[in-house]
Amino acid sequence: MIDTTEKTFDYNTSREHLILAEYGRNVQNMVEYIVALPTKEERNRYAQVVIDMMGFLNPHLRDVADFKHKLWDHLQIISKFKIDVDSPYPSPTQEEINFRPEVLAYPQQRIRFKHYGRTVELMIKRAKEITEPDKKQHMVNSIANFMKMAYVVWNKDHVADEQIISDLTELSKGELDLTAVVLNKVEIKPPAFNNTGRTQQKTNNRSGGTGSGGARQNNNNNSNNKGRQQKSYSNNAGGSGGGGRRPS
Repeated sequence: MIDTTEKTFDYNTSREHLILAEYGRNVQNMVEYIVALPTKEERNRYAQVVIDMMGFLNPHLRDVADFKHKLWDHLQIISKFKIDVDSPYPSPTQEEINFRPEVLAYPQQRIRFKHYGRTVELMIKRAKEITEPDKKQHMVNSIANFMKMAYVVWNKDHVADEQIISDLTELSKGELDLTAVVLNKVEIKPPAFNNTGRTQQKTNNRSGGTGSGGARQNNNNNSNNKGRQQKSYSNNAGGSGGGGRRPS
């Protein structure tokens, strides 16, 4: 059976995909209209109007450097690079917009001592390539002191110079001369505890328990005592007055 029902509703799901959704459907329709114009003079005039409207719809682009250039690039992207206008900026190509970034070369090898990091291994490799004796010795001494500081970050209790020399020998596979290495003294500061703040807090809690809470309890007791006294007075008055039996 042939469906002859007239389509009276137009949904976004049945429309063409929005290329740049931040500008909306109307801007895309206007760009399609400009592409179909016969003369270049008309296309240039209407394109300038659309550029101004695009800048009005996205005022945050005014904070971007060369935001006018960005708007003209977006105009080309919305038109699928089909619009033929005199742009004040060089028009981008589809290959420049849809370029694929290079794959980052992540290190895949295992780090021998993680607390020293990968940088120490690279510095040791660079130190092996140095041919000048003085410069090489200065580099080795700097690497050893850097390793000592990195060791203290992970172990704040104790650091031995012999341990640093042993680790550097293992990392360099014994190819570096460590006889003249001078390690600087690194101060190991114990963690500081704010006992004053804790004592102050405990004191405040105690004072609050005996002060505000105690005062509240005393006030309640005073009010209860007043009520009892008033009740006793009323009973006495009633006993001697109208409520009690009058003596004969």
